[in-house]
Amino acid sequence: MSTLSLDAYHDGTSRARAPPSSRRMMVERLEVTVQMPRPTEDDVARLRAAVPDDPRVEVRPMFGNLGAFVGGHMFAGLFGSQLGVKLPEEELAELRAAGGGDFGPPERPMGGWVTVPDGADTARLVARAAEHAATLPPKQARKKR
Repeated sequence: MSTLSLDAYHDGTSRARAPPSSRRMMVERLEVTVQMPRPTEDDVARLRAAVPDDPRVEVRPMFGNLGAFVGGHMFAGLFGSQLGVKLPEEELAELRAAGGGDFGPPERPMGGWVTVPDGADTARLVARAAEHAATLPPKQARKKR
């Protein structure tokens, strides 16, 4: 029985490598495609209206959608028409009980995130998410290659 070793690289990629042997081994490559839905102009306006007017907040495009950041941490964003927020775990449970669901692609929802349910006070939830993100240590800017 042969085993494969996995080479991991600093950029987050990895490659399977067969051990030295006289036999050739085939490695199947698994690719997952995620459909990136686009928000409507109304969705973008809803997020922008909910984001607090704070000089620390930056709203910028992400994969054809929109995200709001504090200190490099995304705290609110759009995935198509879904508006999601990142909150402390205990607040996520409350929001899920009120009708919030997973945020992001159904194949791979984002951990620590929940969609804002219909009828919720969106501006209050987004402001709370910004407060939570502001408590996290700022992310260091990545060096450009």
